[in-house]
Amino acid sequence: MNNIWQKIGMAFKDPILRKRVGFTVLALVLFRLLATIPIPGVNAENLSTLLNSSQFFGFLNIFSGGGLSNLSIVMLGVGPFITASIVIQLLTMMFPKWKALMHDEGEAGRLKLSHYSRLLSVPLAILSAVGFMTLLQSQNVLPHLGAYAYVVNIVVITAGSVLLMWIGELISEFGIGNGVSLIIFAGIVSVLPDRVTQFIAGYSVADMPIYITGLVVALVVIAGVVFVTEAERSVPVTYAKQVRGNKVYGGASTYLPLRLNQAGVIPIIFALSILLFPQIISNFLSHVQNQTVASYAAAFTTFFNNPWVYGIFYFILVVAFTYFYTAVTFDPKQISENLQRSGAFIPGVRPGEHTRDHLASIVTRITLVGALFLGIVAVLPLVMQAFTANKSLAIGGTALLIVVSVVLDLLKKVDAQVSMREY
Repeated sequence: MNNIWQKIGMAFKDPILRKRVGFTVLALVLFRLLATIPIPGVNAENLSTLLNSSQFFGFLNIFSGGGLSNLSIVMLGVGPFITASIVIQLLTMMFPKWKALMHDEGEAGRLKLSHYSRLLSVPLAILSAVGFMTLLQSQNVLPHLGAYAYVVNIVVITAGSVLLMWIGELISEFGIGNGVSLIIFAGIVSVLPDRVTQFIAGYSVADMPIYITGLVVALVVIAGVVFVTEAERSVPVTYAKQVRGNKVYGGASTYLPLRLNQAGVIPIIFALSILLFPQIISNFLSHVQNQTVASYAAAFTTFFNNPWVYGIFYFILVVAFTYFYTAVTFDPKQISENLQRSGAFIPGVRPGEHTRDHLASIVTRITLVGALFLGIVAVLPLVMQAFTANKSLAIGGTALLIVVSVVLDLLKKVDAQVSMREY
């Protein structure tokens, strides 16, 4: 703990790091200011009733960084950008040219894919804005607008989402940490004062077992996330000896650290994005004039709002995205080739394809543990909600998982920046 505070103190003493931290804070403050600007004509009472009565909108409010709580101009949050990133990364797995673009061209290739994600996020934001406007009008949260006012609101909401995406990328480039994750983190933290006030106002001795259970689960989740995030499998690596003249080089032994959960909090964010987007579309279609389409959409919405159905899909998606994101970010073939080029090998394993298969087998096994842990933690609050009838537990568990993971990632980024400047 003392080492952490020492690193943070060194970060504030360094002028470059101080500017990065200051830029991150200012960007998050700007985001919170934008989240307080509502679109015109919002019925606050109906909006509050809708948010409190629907777990779907509660999750969506978290995912939008708190922008949905007052229908701000950034109500979509970074959801369209994340959905676009998922689509682009799926396409890299399907098309070899795009995969080569990411792995062979390095940073230039990743920048091209990020550009494609930004372009795709615009039509997704427009589609989401249309769905939201139609849904909110049907719930009497917004008045029925004319064509001009309707289009203006769509443009404003879409522009707000694009602006938030830009702020997130600026944080990643000029600040510290992942900008998208920090925006979601800031939205979650911003509602804490209101939640604490509501808890104090609604405190009841009869609910003490629920409070104690929630506290124990929160501590277990925090400890588990820290443990799984920090856990790693060390693969021994030995460098072959090379004789050059009268000197012998190499022969050193080191290890290759493979993390238990290399995807971090990304699978949770991806899974929420995939779960929320179909519900937005189905809610939109359930209010169209075509009775057949409306009935099918309403049936889908009712089916998906079942907490057990939602929990099963949530668990499967978290596990699947953990494997998917690990496969995207960790390439055993590339690592085996790099080891072979540098004259390194894993003891007892032949270089080349055998090393690739060995690393792939290890990553597959350890990722299973990390994926199952993330999936269980993600759905555990939903199970608790089913037995306690407390909706805030479901929302709070997901938020807690995101907050702990983002804080750990932020501390690592600060530590890396400080260590780099020490050297």
